[in-house]
Amino acid sequence: MASEIYRRPVGTGLTPEELAMLEEAEKHPLEYDEDSPKLTPEQLTQFRPVHFATMEERLHVIKRNNAVQKATAVV
Repeated sequence: MASEIYRRPVGTGLTPEELAMLEEAEKHPLEYDEDSPKLTPEQLTQFRPVHFATMEERLHVIKRNNAVQKATAVV
């Protein structure tokens, strides 16, 4: 099944057709495959939120992560 991307202006609601599509999708079970396997509880704990209050906060985290990667890199 192919994914579809929809873009809409901020602040607009869903159409009745879109609501019906979402309600129908809720009735189907999740399907896992080799491209999207079911994650173990341990793998799920490794996810972290990726939202930042400001661009400066985001850049700070990126720089910190790069420094950690360089410091722990095996040469």
